Amino acid sequence: MRLDNITQHVITVLVENKPGVLARVSTMFARRGFNIHSLTVGPTADPTMSRMTVVADLPEMEQITKQLYKLINTVKVTEHAPGTAVEREIMLLRVNSEPKRRGEILDAARIFNATAVDVGRSTVTFELTGDPAQLADFLEMMKPYGIVDLVKSGRIALARDPKNKNGRRAELRTA
Repeated sequence: MRLDNITQHVITVLVENKPGVLARVSTMFARRGFNIHSLTVGPTADPTMSRMTVVADLPEMEQITKQLYKLINTVKVTEHAPGTAVEREIMLLRVNSEPKRRGEILDAARIFNATAVDVGRSTVTFELTGDPAQLADFLEMMKPYGIVDLVKSGRIALARDPKNKNGRRAELRTA
C-alpha cells in the first residue's frame, strides 16, 4: 500500500527477551511519527530471544533499520517484501444470527474454514486464522448479516523457507 512517499512495511525484529525492549522499539517508531498498524511480540525457539513483527507506514527502510540496530537488544532486522514471508492473523468476529439464517451463515463461514466458537441466542462468534486478505474477505462476506463485534491480533510473519534449484522447498531429512 502506498500513500505519497509512505509505504506499508512488514518488519521482523529479533531481540533479546528482556524487560523494556518492546517499549524502546515502539517509542522509537512513535518519536519519528510513524503509524504502527500492528505490533506483535512472541517467544522464539530460543527462550532468550523474542520476535517482533511490526506493520507500519514508513517512508523508507534504511533509516529505520539503522535506528533499530542502535537499540542495544536488537539482534536482527528483516524487512519482508510482499510474498517473501508467511503472514498470519487471527480474528474473532461476532455476527448477528437470526435462527432462520443461522445455517446460511455457518455455510458461508465454512468456505473460509472459520470455526464457530460461541453461539448465542442472536449471534455467532467465529474464529478465523489466515493471511490478512483472507480475513478481510471473510469480514466483507459477513457484513450483510451485521457485525456486532470484532477483534484481530497483530500480524505475525516468518520468512519463507529457501527453495532449492528446482524451485521446490527443501525436504526435512530424518536420521
